[in-house]
Amino acid sequence: MEQINWGIIGCGNVTEIKSGPAFNLVPHSNLTAVMRRDAEKAADYSKRHHVKRWYHDAHNMINDQEVNAIYIATPPAFHEEYALASFQAGKPVYVEKPMALNAAGCLRMLKAAEASSCKLSIAHYRRAQPKFTELRRIIREGLIGDILSAEIIHREAYQPGVENTWRVDPEISGGGLFHDLAPHQLDLMVYFFGKPQKVSGNSSNTGGNYNADDLVRGEIIFKNGIKFKGEWNFNASPEDATEICEITGSRGTLRFSIFGNSCELESGGRISEMIFDHLPHVQQPMIEQVVNYFLDKGPNPCSAADALEVMKVMDTLTGNQYQVNGNP
Repeated sequence: MEQINWGIIGCGNVTEIKSGPAFNLVPHSNLTAVMRRDAEKAADYSKRHHVKRWYHDAHNMINDQEVNAIYIATPPAFHEEYALASFQAGKPVYVEKPMALNAAGCLRMLKAAEASSCKLSIAHYRRAQPKFTELRRIIREGLIGDILSAEIIHREAYQPGVENTWRVDPEISGGGLFHDLAPHQLDLMVYFFGKPQKVSGNSSNTGGNYNADDLVRGEIIFKNGIKFKGEWNFNASPEDATEICEITGSRGTLRFSIFGNSCELESGGRISEMIFDHLPHVQQPMIEQVVNYFLDKGPNPCSAADALEVMKVMDTLTGNQYQVNGNP
């Protein structure tokens, strides 16, 4: 295989700018086909983005002989079904986060990829962005000393109307806004610190605005005794709204927003601001790495095993009844 000819399952809003155009911008990559259950919207997307073919049936697109790799950008409830169908067709998969509804689904996808000898990468795309590769370098090279602790505080006010979206329907998203946003944050902690050693936490529905928990708290101990604490509150008062990660070392501190642009390094009594360019297509660096991986030119930028660790943390914090073996 010399070129990746992509087929997108679920060409919705997330693919308009964040990911879709990037498939035609990286070397040895081409967006060949798109699928959406609404045929009119699939045809419109295909026309606007100059994509050769469109489908309203995912399985027909998966079996398109010209398509040799699949990008799954549907809500999480459909990730597993389409990934398994792609593996059955012998095609590698790049799938949106969270990888599945729960850890049991992640494990089934991982095992199916291995059984079919198909490659599987997860779209925890911040790993590949210059901002986070630089933060990881600072951590790994000990520029703030030995890492002692990390903390994420994410507070948002309730937004009327969100209750009508799939993002707060646990049957489709796996949970509430925590399941939509925290995978990015928790994956970066795994990317920075490795596999969690111990996880504890709890969640609750404080606002009753929808059928999902809106407050999640948790603690993680990573290797080398690094302690993490997190709070995600999606029913906070407007004046308390914030989103910040702080990583404390023996000789300094990193403070940054995972979803925003703020980033500062405090060391030796001095605070330095780090500025990174805005990326027109935020997934482009990750897609380039995934293409190289699929072409046997580089490592997997985010493995199913890493994404499984993130999902196990989320299951623990939210009290998900499904364990990693798939049994209640």
